[in-house]
Order: sequence, then C-alpha cells, then structure tokens
Amino acid sequence: MRDSIGSWLSGPSAALPDGEQSRYPGERFGLPEQGAGSLASTGRRVGALVIDWLMSMGIAALILSLFTLPDWMPWGTLTLVIWAIFSVVGVWLFAFTPGMAWMGMGVVRLDAAVRVGLVRPVVRTVLTVFIAPPLIGDVDGRGMHDRATGTAVINTR
Repeated sequence: MRDSIGSWLSGPSAALPDGEQSRYPGERFGLPEQGAGSLASTGRRVGALVIDWLMSMGIAALILSLFTLPDWMPWGTLTLVIWAIFSVVGVWLFAFTPGMAWMGMGVVRLDAAVRVGLVRPVVRTVLTVFIAPPLIGDVDGRGMHDRATGTAVINTR
C-alpha cells in the first residue's frame, strides 16, 4: 500500500518499474511514436468527446420535441444516457464512437490483439461519467479509465 501511495504522490513516472523512462508516449506498449497506431493526444480525445456530446444533445432535443418525458428524466440526463449508449455500443461494435471516427481515433486493447469486447466499454463509460478518471493521466497520457480497462485511444490515420 505504501508503494502505491508513494508512486501516486511522486507523480505518474514513479510508477514505472525500475524508474525506466520512455522516449515517447506508448513506447512501453510497442506503439509507434507518430501516425496510425500511436497514442492519440489529449486535444483530439477532447475534440471527439465534444463531437459525441453535441450529437447526443441533438438527439435528446429531437426526442424531447417528439415525446414528453417523465419529470425524473430532464434534458441533461437524457443527453448523458444517449452519450453513454454511443460510447458503449460504438466502442463495443466498432472500436470507436462517432466523434472518435470523425477525429481519426479508435480504442484498442493493450493486452491482446483482439476486439475490445463489451465489459471494457461499459467500465470506461461509467468511469468517464465521473469525469476525474479521464483527467488523471499516466506517463503515457492515458486516462485512468483507460488504464483500469487495459485500453488506449490510438490514432487510426
């Protein structure tokens, strides 16, 4: 426990085994430094999130114009539910959300060259809803939601 707290207090690089340093983000995972397959930047990931959120808001507005929702389902909650569905289904079936596709990114597993599956997108989405995990990054710039699920957001082009 003390080692975990110590590495957290010392910053993300203290968690590396034997203090090894990477030349670039993603090197530890065998990812390229640039281009397709490299780790996506924070700016591109935020851009994809904004696109997904705006699409969710548009769909929520369309639903609200066609149907009357119960009081316990305000517009913001409906938007969040739609965004969560986009996130889970998109990453599960296609390895990207609409915003990620627009920004040229995708989600991959780091432990095996197989599809992401269903459980990992659900956990990533739940952790993203709490906002803090994506904001706390490791030395490679991956959010804690990606680290917890063994995934990474990479560039696809």
